[in-house]
Amino acid sequence: MKDRIFGVLQRVGRSFMLPIAVLPVAGLLLGIGSSFTNETTIATYGLQGILGSGTMLNALLVIMSKAGSVIFDNLPIIFAVGVAIGMAKAEKEVAALSAMIAFLVMHVSINGVLTITGKVLPDGSVAADVLEGTVASVFGMQTLQMGVFGGIIVGLGVAALHNRYHKIVLPNALSFFGGSRFIPIISTVVYVGVGILMYFIWPAVQNGIYALGGLVTGTGYLGTLIFGIVKRSLIPFGLHHVFYMPFWQTAVGGTMVVDGNLIQGGQNIFFAQLASPDVVHFSADATRYFSGEFIFMIFGLPGAALAMYRCAKPERKKAAGGLLLSAALTCMLTGITEPIEFSFLFVAPMLFVVQVILAGSAYMIAHILNIAVGLTFSGGFLDLLIFGILQGNAKTSWIRILPVGVIYFLLYYFIFSFLIKKFDLKTPGREEEDEETKLYTKADVNARKSAGAGDGGEAGEDEDQASAAIARGLGGAGNITSVDCCATRLRCSVDTPELVNEKLLKATGAVGVIKKGQGIQVIYGPNVTVIKANLEHYLEHAPKIKETALYGGSENNGGKDSVKHDGEGGSPDRTPDAGPDQDNIPHTGRRILLSPFNGTAAPITEAPDEAFASRAMGDGYMVIPSDGQVVAPEDCEVVFVFPSKHAIGLRNAQGMEYLIHVGVDTVKLDGKGFETFVTDGQKVEKGHKLMEFDLEFIRKHAASDACMTVFTGLKEGQEIHMEKTGDVKALEEIAWY
Repeated sequence: MKDRIFGVLQRVGRSFMLPIAVLPVAGLLLGIGSSFTNETTIATYGLQGILGSGTMLNALLVIMSKAGSVIFDNLPIIFAVGVAIGMAKAEKEVAALSAMIAFLVMHVSINGVLTITGKVLPDGSVAADVLEGTVASVFGMQTLQMGVFGGIIVGLGVAALHNRYHKIVLPNALSFFGGSRFIPIISTVVYVGVGILMYFIWPAVQNGIYALGGLVTGTGYLGTLIFGIVKRSLIPFGLHHVFYMPFWQTAVGGTMVVDGNLIQGGQNIFFAQLASPDVVHFSADATRYFSGEFIFMIFGLPGAALAMYRCAKPERKKAAGGLLLSAALTCMLTGITEPIEFSFLFVAPMLFVVQVILAGSAYMIAHILNIAVGLTFSGGFLDLLIFGILQGNAKTSWIRILPVGVIYFLLYYFIFSFLIKKFDLKTPGREEEDEETKLYTKADVNARKSAGAGDGGEAGEDEDQASAAIARGLGGAGNITSVDCCATRLRCSVDTPELVNEKLLKATGAVGVIKKGQGIQVIYGPNVTVIKANLEHYLEHAPKIKETALYGGSENNGGKDSVKHDGEGGSPDRTPDAGPDQDNIPHTGRRILLSPFNGTAAPITEAPDEAFASRAMGDGYMVIPSDGQVVAPEDCEVVFVFPSKHAIGLRNAQGMEYLIHVGVDTVKLDGKGFETFVTDGQKVEKGHKLMEFDLEFIRKHAASDACMTVFTGLKEGQEIHMEKTGDVKALEEIAWY
């Protein structure tokens, strides 16, 4: 039940991301437009000649301000459409149209009841006995003041109707109206009833929301501290969007009358005040839900990054420094914290506890100091410049962020340094000798390639290979039921969570993987939208196969293996499609394995990498190569070629799957030093050249040149027995199972 709830909340949270994503551009338009059309600001900077009333720039800025305002003024319908798109499982465009229709129908139904009951007069005005703030105008209709909650109610409801009925089959006489055409019809009918029902229910709900908002506001600085701690604590689970959105966009975050209009939600109040010429100082009670972010995003977390760099091993400082500097600059400029936070979240959770406490206190301190700087997305320098510095210290008290920020920089630096050294925490640059120092790898490269292509065309071969690896890591294309993303995470739902392979996902460049029931979050960073688009394109034409073993092993829909094992260590039963290699199985039940390499053979337990040596990835054998040639050890099919070319998955005629892996940590070479001669799905004969690699380059740039052959498709009780150790030639007998 807990996992099911998490899965639902994850879907709701990611559905909020589409409407939230438009707020930064709306905020920028409104912030820049309002700043430089404000007469006080123009006079302060002496810009009357170019920005004064009647100038061309003034007219352009007025238009920009209005363009930003219209988005904030119509957030309810934007959320209705965005949530419906996010929650719909297919034909999302139908859900979007249906949500817009349902939104209008619900509010016109409410307007009808208000008119019938005399609360709205025939001329469209509101009756004198109606309480202020309970009625609002939506697209010219007098209706109940539901705010963003009204849009969410519509979006969730329409998505539920869509997911249930979008494949409905009606009787022949009505068949034209079946399938997706039925959704706007049923949505219209249902939301007539919802609108009538809201007339009776919403006033009580609204009073409850106001009471909750009053409780939050009434707790003062303590409430701000609790808000900050809870929000940061939810970051690893990706549920922070669900938590903070009501405070930013609804009456839970407070209400205020600005220029005669009742405004709900902290962020909405700030932007309403931003657009008003009469505000002396923005409300710190409204901005308490985000002003503190500037303190720990611009100052605090970079201090943590410096501490991790200073604590790195001398030989790894250069690699760690480049990664941490990039993550720190991203955090400072844009307010995207996950590259830094996830660099220590999984390897040193106690540091994340420190981060949560310090970040939560930053929200409270900003509130205490009356700092009132708004933001659109996150607390980076760009938002501080537009919504703090340009607005002036008199309105925002932004200058107080600087001394507090310096204190937080020192707190983060010294606390992180002490804990890392005291407990020998494995932060970037302090990993074990056989582990790689990294934050992001291949996924970022592929995303940059795709973003740089600029032709708007379909994903290229590299992107398809990366997507194929991600799909395999998620249990195969047949295991993935939905794909979405937020700012930094690929958010997927899967049919069978047990098939998700965290090691394979991390090999594609993920910093972390979070599994909660059928909800899977893979953290890639800011380029995740490109990764998501490539994965969706790949899934459109990929065979719907589920993985049954690490790095491979597949089952078709209800498929069957071509080899059945009759007991522990027993021999395979012959089946009609077992293939010609059955003759390679002696009467003893052994299957002889040939080496793909020239070199020195040894058991896999001697591999210089714990993941291989512990057999966590499967049993097999190791060869220290004497040259860079890799050949097919038998007639087989190429299941996949890794995007970085360092590994190839094979499947023989009996269905046994195995991985040929060249070197240790060679994924970070990004294909340099490797050349492959096969492609996914290609059938090859014994001795066919699979790969060449530059042995000297590998020895110089990788942790080890050891080559592993790992059998991922072994049945329970089967194991690899070495037939020969020491010098071995390609296609010479090396082991058996």
